[in-house]
Amino acid sequence: MAGESGRRTLGDYFTLQRGSTYKSRLLGQPGPVLLGLATIQRNGGFRTDALQTYGGESPEKLLVHPGDLYLSLKDLTQSADLLGAVARLPRGHSPGRLTQDTVKLEPRSDDVPTDFLYWLLRTPEYRSYCGAHATGTTNLGLAREDFLAFPAPEPTELQCRIAEILTTLDDKIELNRRMNGTLEAMARGIFKSWFVDFDPVCAKAEGRDPSLPKPLGELFPARLVDSELGEIPEGWDVKRLDEIARFLNGLALQKYPATDGRSLAVIKIAQLRAGNTSSADRASADLEPDYVVQDGDILFSWSGSLECVLWAGGPGALNQHLFKVTSGNYPRWLCYLGIHQHLDDFRHIAAGKATTMGHIQRHHLSDAKLPVPTGELLRAMDRCIQPLIESTWRREVRSRTLAALRDTLLPRLISGALRVKDVERIVGQAT
Repeated sequence: MAGESGRRTLGDYFTLQRGSTYKSRLLGQPGPVLLGLATIQRNGGFRTDALQTYGGESPEKLLVHPGDLYLSLKDLTQSADLLGAVARLPRGHSPGRLTQDTVKLEPRSDDVPTDFLYWLLRTPEYRSYCGAHATGTTNLGLAREDFLAFPAPEPTELQCRIAEILTTLDDKIELNRRMNGTLEAMARGIFKSWFVDFDPVCAKAEGRDPSLPKPLGELFPARLVDSELGEIPEGWDVKRLDEIARFLNGLALQKYPATDGRSLAVIKIAQLRAGNTSSADRASADLEPDYVVQDGDILFSWSGSLECVLWAGGPGALNQHLFKVTSGNYPRWLCYLGIHQHLDDFRHIAAGKATTMGHIQRHHLSDAKLPVPTGELLRAMDRCIQPLIESTWRREVRSRTLAALRDTLLPRLISGALRVKDVERIVGQAT
């Protein structure tokens, strides 16, 4: 039923199903993922880096299925960029369960234009509306009645097409994310097999086929020998992490303020975790080149939240508490996967710093060691693993380009300032 004078609102399309509390002791047990505030991106979108399963009661009315929309009617900060923010559970994802902080949008009929309405809830106009209708002073809230009163006209053919293109861009971004997860898992699995379990060497020592292409399999030795790390493949060396790579600590960038017209985004731990520089501080662009971060660089946070990533968030300035990891003698993947091999130990060390912010020290990099092959075997490994690792950050860069295009097109969903053929041409050029 339309609103007053035929003016449609979100309430003409949806009812709201509120979530409920959950028992924290059942987190991590088999069950649906919990869809709380941490699973919604600021200003909208599904967030994948904070998913936890829940083994408690999850009645059907609280379940969110792939393609369903859910949102937050509160924000625990004063920024308001999570207030009213909407997410859509990706296609192919396992079901999720609402929490007390989220609500599900249930269509009133089968012909609700869900795609269009999802993108309508991502527009700047809607975000401004949420901010203007926020209630509370400490924790912000958006009343159900105010949400349902947001104007939502029936979409035109042009708006439906733009929404379809926006969905296609989002699907490409999600596909890239899934592919990267698969490729990273493959690379880590290979690394563990070759550098930790020494599967090819053990197989040859036992007279078994190492199950590798013959030219590669022949390069692995056929026996293990004693070393300071225990048994390692014959002919391999034991190397410290700080022998394999250079760990460059960042700068106190507040001492390098941005200048008019030329600046770099400051990459701190928050940017490292988010994978982008949105809302980042700015610093002078006149830094030594070593302290300028580029796509593909390995960044390793040695305090706070210890993370190691292949950066794909664009150029920036390296802040203190982050290492930029480089090597002139060993492949990038060996540095990256080698750090990850010791990352749990580093986190355990940092967690033991009870009186200060958790961190590791440089001697911990010296204490962390890896068995490393030499010569032709390392070069053959490089030909196998390098394409897997390099493609992940390059695909992330492409996703960043797609996201920027999506965010450029999004305001046109309401204004209709572009023709469909122009939108499709722009998308074609970018993809």
